Amino acid sequence: MSKKIVFMGTPMFSVPILKSLYIDGFSIKCVYTQPSQKSHRGQKINKSPVQIISETLNINFRSPQSLKNNIEEYNFFKSIDADVAIVVAYGQIIPKEFLSLTKKGFINIHASILPKWRGAAPIQRSIMNLDTETGISIMKINEKLDSGPVCNTYKINLNQNFNSKEVSEKLSLLAADKIIGNVKDILEGHSKFVDQDHSKATYAKKIEKKEGQINWNDDALNIIGKINGLYPSPGAFFNFNCERYKIIKAEIGNGTGKNGEVISDNLEIVCGNNKSIKIIEIQREGKKVQKVEEFILGSQIKKGSLLTNA
Repeated sequence: MSKKIVFMGTPMFSVPILKSLYIDGFSIKCVYTQPSQKSHRGQKINKSPVQIISETLNINFRSPQSLKNNIEEYNFFKSIDADVAIVVAYGQIIPKEFLSLTKKGFINIHASILPKWRGAAPIQRSIMNLDTETGISIMKINEKLDSGPVCNTYKINLNQNFNSKEVSEKLSLLAADKIIGNVKDILEGHSKFVDQDHSKATYAKKIEKKEGQINWNDDALNIIGKINGLYPSPGAFFNFNCERYKIIKAEIGNGTGKNGEVISDNLEIVCGNNKSIKIIEIQREGKKVQKVEEFILGSQIKKGSLLTNA
């Protein structure tokens, strides 16, 4: 009899991992994903990427609003009698009473090198922190956030040109490759889970939109980290003449001047510590993304403009 798996995930990050398990022939009895969301204008229902791939692969899925105090879902989950649950960015806390409903526990793929960057936004925080490496950790879920024992960690190098979307894609594909061997080892009882060093834990709190505002007194590298870490959402931005501008892509420059001063006709802006950034792509509020060469043709932001931190 084949081993029974429950998969729990929601965003695109989770999709390659679910597909990898499916293609390798694992018996995925059910998928849990977050409920569909209405668009801002209410005209369209947006299914999660995991729901879409589940429908494509004809895998049974469920999307409860919450698992907490949900007797119906508890009883259904229990009836599956699953061997293991694989959790990848599901988006809900798994209640304590669920954690005993599989033979081998709930296994989480977390997008950081634990115990660093526990929490909701590990990829963004790692990039914003100018880390030189990140990775995935395969861990067993317990009652505390991302604090369970780890069986394997896989790392990738970071550089200042990587943004959150690119790193997410790299880590997702890495996890899709590594999950097969790990699940087989877990099901066969060959995996060794080691407790984290909790004294070294750091936390990646959820990103708030206001964090995207650029302070031109910051070091240029930190500003690049913010631009890359917050791409594509919510984005790093500045205000000029009561309009918001989101910087999509930029690189380090060598210009000097007043902090926030535009010192070239190609949007090079002075930052703290006598460094600058050169904008490559930018988006004016309500407009499409533009290359800087196209943007400057009709922009009011000219050489000599001073961008405040307000």
